Amino acid sequence: MITGQSLIDISTTIGLVLLSVAFFLTVLRVMLGPTLPDRVVALDMLVAIVIGFIAVFAIRTGYTLYIDIAISLGLVGFLSTVAFARFILVRGVIGESPETEPARQAVEKQFTVEKLRNEKRQRRMKQQNNLSQKETDR
Repeated sequence: MITGQSLIDISTTIGLVLLSVAFFLTVLRVMLGPTLPDRVVALDMLVAIVIGFIAVFAIRTGYTLYIDIAISLGLVGFLSTVAFARFILVRGVIGESPETEPARQAVEKQFTVEKLRNEKRQRRMKQQNNLSQKETDR
């Protein structure tokens, strides 16, 4: 008869083997490409696989802090995927076509708005520094 602990050991071993195979196939996709978006998706998949490794390891060891680490890694992975997608969109690697033109224009507009906001913020900071300097001179 199989006990609960031996069932967990067998299940986690099978899970680690399957995740290892998925990891190596995904690394192969990152290396072979053929395009930059394919590599970005593969890197996102690598993050998901590593989260799976961490979860299986947490189940196997019973140490629940690993789940918090997996959640943090998921957040960082999501943000990096968004950053890569924005990079690809700005560079125009996907191709300059009528379908991507509105997105490219929206990104340019957003960059302009962010630049204006930063300039306003810097002017306000400079004014506040000047006011505080005048108050300290009194």
